[in-house]
Amino acid sequence: MQHRWDIFCKVIDNFGDIGVCWRLARQLTQEHRQVVRLWVDDLISFARIAPDLDPHHQRQVVQGVDIYQWHPAFAEVEPADVVIEAFACDLPEAYVTAMSQKTKPPVWINLEYLSAEPWVTQFHGLPSPHPRFPLTKTCFFPGFAPGTGGLLREKGLVVQRNAFDAAAEQAFLQRKKLPARKSGEIRISLFCYTGTPIEKLIQLLTQSPIPILLIVPQGETAENVAAFLKNEMSQSESLFSQGALTVQIIPFMEQTDYDQLLWSCDVNFVRGEDSFVRAQWAINPFVWNIYPQTDDAHWKKLDAFLDLYTINMPSEMAVAIRDMWHSWNGKYEMNHHIWMNFLRFCQSIKRHNKSWISQLLKQDDLATGLVQFVGNRL
Repeated sequence: MQHRWDIFCKVIDNFGDIGVCWRLARQLTQEHRQVVRLWVDDLISFARIAPDLDPHHQRQVVQGVDIYQWHPAFAEVEPADVVIEAFACDLPEAYVTAMSQKTKPPVWINLEYLSAEPWVTQFHGLPSPHPRFPLTKTCFFPGFAPGTGGLLREKGLVVQRNAFDAAAEQAFLQRKKLPARKSGEIRISLFCYTGTPIEKLIQLLTQSPIPILLIVPQGETAENVAAFLKNEMSQSESLFSQGALTVQIIPFMEQTDYDQLLWSCDVNFVRGEDSFVRAQWAINPFVWNIYPQTDDAHWKKLDAFLDLYTINMPSEMAVAIRDMWHSWNGKYEMNHHIWMNFLRFCQSIKRHNKSWISQLLKQDDLATGLVQFVGNRL
């Protein structure tokens, strides 16, 4: 059954929050035929991953989704049948009041951050009554295990990934004006937060015994890489080399193109939530830069995922992955041994990732889970 949905998103780390909300809004619209309004406070960041979006328009329709600029002074609107508060972003007070005045209150969902911690299954789906209004919000947790909300996964995504062969990769690289593969080359995508040991990684890559192509999106990370290699980036110069390393700076990509970039690379450094999940569907080995939290709570989340992800791995491979991830996130210094040991297991990691995906496919995807949850309540 078709329902009206409002999804509210505040852009915190530039791309993770809106990346998740944009994928979800499109999937609800295109696969489940729902009517979706997406309220976003930062259209400029949003436009970098959605090039069809005009950040200067207050309201527009892109790929079937009605997109609104979310202003602090929120105008009165009729609340939708389903309201998603993404990542505890706090709905406008006027909107909550309007929700409480409806004859039939909307289904109100707090879409939580992704976590592999064991407690998630206990809290997924729990109601949270509003302190003043006759409204109840439900906590909906994405996750990797039965009893959670699952992960974003479009219908055909795995089939498309499996069909992405050498010819498809070559066509993608040509379309995006990326260099063709060199013999024996390792191709790496790099997307990370500030604070990661980028200089150490670059140093290791320049000394590699194997040719390396490092693909980095424009922004602070790309500027740091160029500065370390003493290369002044300009509009016309996006490709430069030192030692075994060639660096390719690229514009931000639309999300389906970014998926194909992950499919094209031998190792993917990813960050936050959206690219982290997409790297798993990509099958190739990946290194996760988790969003750092002031109370160090991110370490529990990182290790909870590693515990789940490596549970059926040979111990040596699990140690190689754990060492790489811990050093990349700053627990201890990255070195030549850690990096080369990780590379040594790349083919084995890729085989493991196929089994990991088979396990994840046993769950409903996040959008389907939300539609089913809502259907039982409206």
